[in-house]
Amino acid sequence: MKSATPRYYHLDVEIGPEKVDQVGRILAAHLRHWGLHFLVEPVCHCTQVLLRAVEEHGTDKETAIEMWWTGHHLITAVSDKDRDLPGLHYAPQGPLTQIAALSDGWGSCPAAVGKIIWFACRDRTPDHVPLTPVTPVPCVPESLEVPREESMAVLAGSPDT
Repeated sequence: MKSATPRYYHLDVEIGPEKVDQVGRILAAHLRHWGLHFLVEPVCHCTQVLLRAVEEHGTDKETAIEMWWTGHHLITAVSDKDRDLPGLHYAPQGPLTQIAALSDGWGSCPAAVGKIIWFACRDRTPDHVPLTPVTPVPCVPESLEVPREESMAVLAGSPDT
C-alpha cells in the first residue's frame, strides 16, 4: 500500500561504473519501503540513464540524487557540477528521450554550481478497490399515514383532561 505521507530522500555519491547500479538498488529499496513498488522500474531506469550520462560526459563525478513523494507524484532530481548538457542528450535516441518516454514530465534548470535534471512520475494505481454492482433486493412498499391536523389545545394538552 502506498503512503500518502510526503517523503524526501537525498543521496550524495561520486559516480563510477559500479556505483550506477548500486544507486539504482538503493533507490529501489527506498521506493519499496515507502510502498511505491510500482514506481521502482521507471524511476531507477531514468536515474541510471542520467547517472551514466554524468559518468560518461561529466568532468566532475560528484552528484546528488533527491526524491520527493507528494502523495500523488514522485519527483526525482539528479544534479551535477557540469553546467552544459552534452549534445548527446538532444539526439533522437539520447538519454532525455528515454526519460521523456518513461516519465510524466521532465526538465532541467541551472543550479548554483552545475545543473539539475528532474523527472516526475505520477501515481497510476487506484486508491480503492472498485465497487462491484449489487443487484437490488426487492422490497415491499410501505405507506405511512399522513398526520392529521389537530387543534392546538389537544396538542398542548387541554386543562379539561
